[in-house]
Amino acid sequence: MKKWITVLLIAGFATAAQAQNTPDSKSAVPEVLALKETSFDFGKIGQGRPVTHVFEVTNTGKEVMRLDNVQASCGCTTPEWSREPIQPGATASIKVGYNAAAEGPFNKTVTIVYNNNQTKTIVISGNVYKAPATSAPANASLSLLKQ
Repeated sequence: MKKWITVLLIAGFATAAQAQNTPDSKSAVPEVLALKETSFDFGKIGQGRPVTHVFEVTNTGKEVMRLDNVQASCGCTTPEWSREPIQPGATASIKVGYNAAAEGPFNKTVTIVYNNNQTKTIVISGNVYKAPATSAPANASLSLLKQ
């Protein structure tokens, strides 16, 4: 009898756990924002040289979509986007700039908030190297030629 009760309890717990993991089709919100790319690597950037990249977004839904906010993870990253509604099937762009002032590798996120608090995240990365103080080393023999 104890074996049957144990088997029934295990079966009941398994069924309850599976029911909790099954998404409710009524509460699932269809995805309407498609990104052509979710990340971009600038590669090596000279220090003090700002860079930009344009991310393309597409409204794959059947209703008009609006980008409510585009928020960068830090002040060195600046997103620009249109506040105009995006019609179904239409595309828009988000221009992300990075101020390469600090030397070293970077990995920054930009969060896109659209259609009343739905979110997507894009990432920019790269490596800022210290720019040389002059464009070329001084040529000592040049002064000899000028004499």
